[in-house]
Amino acid sequence: MEEMKSAVRHPQSPLSSLKWVSNEERTRSEYLSCPIRHVISRFGDKWSLLVLFLLNSSQSGTLRFSELRRMMTDCSQKMLSQTLKNLEQTHLVHREVFPEVPPRVEYSLTDTGRSLMPALSQLVEWGIEHFNEVVTK
Repeated sequence: MEEMKSAVRHPQSPLSSLKWVSNEERTRSEYLSCPIRHVISRFGDKWSLLVLFLLNSSQSGTLRFSELRRMMTDCSQKMLSQTLKNLEQTHLVHREVFPEVPPRVEYSLTDTGRSLMPALSQLVEWGIEHFNEVVTK
């Protein structure tokens, strides 16, 4: 655990060296500059995690929009489109457009996205193991 803490370098809050700043203001500044907060906010929503999981689970490693839409029946087309754009902007998903008529678009995980999969897989395993405790109570 100590190794993990030392491996993650938290940026120093600009207010941390000021003696006149209250502890509450210093704590808030540190919270707002926390790197994990910013990273998780990019893919921590339920649709992003599901898209990442489905792409990782795909035998070919790629899925088309219509395939994702068919698997995610409770996600609207608009929400899925926004989610895929967000994941592409955060470099977790690659979007490839093929010059065909009609155009074919496939989504796959980037190297960065694939590097997230061991942690996501552990989260899924934890969710399966604790489903009854978390969801049904």
